[in-house]
Amino acid sequence: MTYQPLPAFLTIKHSDIHGLGLFTTKCITESTELGISHVKNDDFPDGLIRTPLGGFINHSENPNVERVDSGDFFVLKTLRDISINEEITLKYILYNPIPEIFSQEPESCTLS
Repeated sequence: MTYQPLPAFLTIKHSDIHGLGLFTTKCITESTELGISHVKNDDFPDGLIRTPLGGFINHSENPNVERVDSGDFFVLKTLRDISINEEITLKYILYNPIPEIFSQEPESCTLS
């Protein structure tokens, strides 16, 4: 078995929404599970580890997928049929992935 960071029917390319995004390489039907987008892990600041599937998905007020809680992880599931070359989008709220401790400026010091 060979590891594939994305399903064979998805690719990453330039997005008109923001930076890079996930796009279909074939038509996908409604209620298709695309794979794991986030793994729950309390050792991380927001309690989640994003997979490549979760790392490249862009926000939309009219998304074509939803994030479904599956216990120890979240999966993406299509809300409708998605056309070939259409961007995969999810409605989500942005968060600060950098804890306050890492965003603070260090104290200045003098080297002697």
